[in-house]
Amino acid sequence: MKNIILSFFTCCVLGCTAQVKLNDIPLTTAPLNYTLETVVDGIPIPWGMAFLPDGSFLVTEKSGVLYHVTNGKKTEVKNVPEVYNRGQGGLLDIVLHPDYSKNGWIYISYASTEGEGTGGNTKIIRAKLENESLTSIESIYKCGPNTTKGQHFGSRIVFDNAGYLFFSAGERGAHFVNPQDLTRDNGKIYRLNADGSIPKDNPFVGMANAKEAIYTYGNRNPQGMTKHPITGAIWEHEHGPQGGDEINIVKKGANYGWPVVTYGIDYDNTIISSIQQKEGIQDPEYYWAPSIAPSGMAFISSDIYPNWKGNLLVGSLKFQYVEMLTFTGDKITGRQKIATDVGRLRNIMQGPDGYIYLGVEGKGILKIIPN
Repeated sequence: MKNIILSFFTCCVLGCTAQVKLNDIPLTTAPLNYTLETVVDGIPIPWGMAFLPDGSFLVTEKSGVLYHVTNGKKTEVKNVPEVYNRGQGGLLDIVLHPDYSKNGWIYISYASTEGEGTGGNTKIIRAKLENESLTSIESIYKCGPNTTKGQHFGSRIVFDNAGYLFFSAGERGAHFVNPQDLTRDNGKIYRLNADGSIPKDNPFVGMANAKEAIYTYGNRNPQGMTKHPITGAIWEHEHGPQGGDEINIVKKGANYGWPVVTYGIDYDNTIISSIQQKEGIQDPEYYWAPSIAPSGMAFISSDIYPNWKGNLLVGSLKFQYVEMLTFTGDKITGRQKIATDVGRLRNIMQGPDGYIYLGVEGKGILKIIPN
């Protein structure tokens, strides 16, 4: 323990050269041509948001409370399943089915104690909202086995243009066990049909003992996932250890390398892997070193922000700002800070009204208003 503390002190004071990215894209500050407006407060850790057709929206709070927000006033939704509120686990993401106006399905991810083993693991359900209560609850997927570890549950949910449901589940702190093993859950991104059944063309269907819901593997802890508004591709970002936070495009059957390759080092400054690239492993579109601890992710397609349109937003838990990444073609070539010192970002969404909404710990939901 003494050596770990000494290594941590040395890293903090002298800097960890192993986690410094050379020749990185400079991080600048965007002009302050906007203001932040509080839409609703009193939500300690607002993890997920989903906008309903009537202009109201749902917000998950990590401890297990689901709020329905209408005109700035929040109502607690009843009959929410009990969550395993430990460490990074709790009530997590929430999205509407693409055809919600016809079928009313709402999809929710959370840490659940159901299943094999003690502790919890990531679960996906779907339900309907009636009279401020969840009804018709159906289980879609449950990762297993459970563990009492408090880290790396994921979890984001995104529907693609074909109606498939993608969700992420972190490797639950078992990085040498789960992410590279297709017979085990965790450290993966999954693809399902909307009813929870497995698409016949998933990459590992028919493979002996494989979890056939798996779409990608070698993922550490993806807490941001979004659909590109033009290409329809699913993009995700995931936490590295010290250094090595990544942005990836989700590709069928791809291995993203954790922990075989990484641009980061472990928290005690030991080397996890001495290589950063390997044949058969997908390179990231971009990586951060040192880490920013990314959470929340959204592309800007709204005309409300003409100078930002086409850019990608990523929240930083560590540095408490929104990072805006700009592109030349399909390559990330610019980085700017917006909403500097706003707080620990948990979620970023572009609402159906075209405005950008931020979920910030201790503050609630904020909206970015152009001047």
